[in-house]
Amino acid sequence: MDLNKKTDKEIIEIANPFWDELIKSSNKKDYNAFTRNFSKEMLLASNEVEIGKQWSRNEILTSLSPEYSNLGCLRRKSFVTVLYKQRSKTVEGDFLGRLVLGIEEDKIKIFGATIF
Repeated sequence: MDLNKKTDKEIIEIANPFWDELIKSSNKKDYNAFTRNFSKEMLLASNEVEIGKQWSRNEILTSLSPEYSNLGCLRRKSFVTVLYKQRSKTVEGDFLGRLVLGIEEDKIKIFGATIF
């Protein structure tokens, strides 16, 4: 499967369920659900202690609104980045969400996920 050959609409249909799961599990501070779809490389960089520290230090990460807007897709090498306009339930303003998808062992996996 080549993600780069898919349309933005097709990519967004794939990405949004991943993003929904990240929002729900981040709000609940559920490490296992949060990392469920991470690539092996992403898992190595995302240990439970470090993610727990991020959740405790950054209110946005545990108060994400389930409502968001897709801003578009960026394609680079074998990865597709989906950008989101994200809001918090408790922190005012708009935030930029970034979800990087790629293929690992014939499955779509998360290779990056951030909120700015």
